[in-house]
Amino acid sequence: MRSPKPYDAQAAPLRPLLAKEIREIVSGRSLWTMLLLLCPLIGYSFFQAVSLYSESSSAALQSPVLANSLSPLDGILVPTLGSFYVAVTLLFPFVAIRVLGHEKESGALRLLVQLPYRTPTLVVMKLIAVVLAWLLASIPALSALAVWRTLGGHLALAETSNLLFGHLLYGTLIGALALFAASIAESAATAAIIALAVTIGSWVLDFTVAGHPGLLAWIAQLSFTQTLRPFEQGLLSVGLVLGIAGVIGGCVALASVWLPPGIPPHQKLRRSAPCILAIAAILGAATQAGWSVDVTEDRRNSFAAADQQLLATLGLPLVIRVHLAAEDPRYADLQRNVLSKLERAAPKVSVSLVGSRQYPATGSGEESYGEVQYVYGGRSEVSRSTSPREILPLIYSLAGVSQPSPMSGGEYPGYPLVVSADVTLLWFFGALPVFIAIFWWWSRHPRRFDRSLMPEGGPS
Repeated sequence: MRSPKPYDAQAAPLRPLLAKEIREIVSGRSLWTMLLLLCPLIGYSFFQAVSLYSESSSAALQSPVLANSLSPLDGILVPTLGSFYVAVTLLFPFVAIRVLGHEKESGALRLLVQLPYRTPTLVVMKLIAVVLAWLLASIPALSALAVWRTLGGHLALAETSNLLFGHLLYGTLIGALALFAASIAESAATAAIIALAVTIGSWVLDFTVAGHPGLLAWIAQLSFTQTLRPFEQGLLSVGLVLGIAGVIGGCVALASVWLPPGIPPHQKLRRSAPCILAIAAILGAATQAGWSVDVTEDRRNSFAAADQQLLATLGLPLVIRVHLAAEDPRYADLQRNVLSKLERAAPKVSVSLVGSRQYPATGSGEESYGEVQYVYGGRSEVSRSTSPREILPLIYSLAGVSQPSPMSGGEYPGYPLVVSADVTLLWFFGALPVFIAIFWWWSRHPRRFDRSLMPEGGPS
């Protein structure tokens, strides 16, 4: 008999629903299998990274100048977490799909949608459970950072937290994509194929169109491979975070549209159109949000502090026309050493690639090829250099300001460390997998209550 008082979906408790989703994902084999596979994968990557870092540190101890280039971010964090990135891309979709694919295959989804919860609430709870699963899967990677600190290695809080935050966003993105794939597929196997097709397809997209100007450059930014690169470089990009958050929210919205059974596909397609338009609008706005923060300890993505302060006072537009091909190594050097730093330091910077070409077979081409024109306040200068030591004085001359005197101190010391990582293999190949296996067994065999503690006659 239907209750005369309608049940308020907003008043329905969320804790039992979240506990059910967590129990569903923890009880499966995919999460624990991924954890066991991650132990040797991350362990070997960490071992190799420490070995190479120690070799470089040995040379740096003999030549202190080389120590300035030794950063744990590049030498330890990025290589170690790089293996975690590959595992999340290829294995984590199987973990995330379980929270929805198993219910669709068993028919439990038809009962789930009848609970007093809105469909977006169901999807959000599943996504939270997926994020918690990612946190469990990150245990081997986090243990590698703890082992590095135990060995005496250095970790900067800002750049380490930024890199971990980037991996968290990437894992959430993969989880949201897997949920959407599970909502449109009839089986978990089909959903896994869809999710892997998108992730591996993004790799192909990055390899084929990266480095091309114009529309192809914008398409290359949609590759999932691009999401972690700024974080690995020590940058916290507002536009990138906004874009990832928009795609995650869009996948949740699309999964909410496609989750309920019994609705004709053409109605779901019609309801999906606003979600797709919203995702496109957010991505378009994200590409225009160029503000980013350099969180690296060595300030590799910024000029010297005095130059940063002076460039921030330039009020007129600075127009830069680059007569180089996008695939030219000189353009990559110019972009890394000068242009990207200028775009973050000066308030109004516009960079454009003009159509100069050079023919490698003959060495001939337009005479202007290789030139970079700088225009500020109606004045212009041309340079072929890619070094900030020559370009910054040129910009100051155009702006009519004096070159700032360098500030004393603040040089990055570098952190050389010569240490053996052989003992760490015992942790990643022995102790940690054993602990995970024990916890897996314990999760599948819940604790039993002592019947002697119960009152006579059974529970009241």
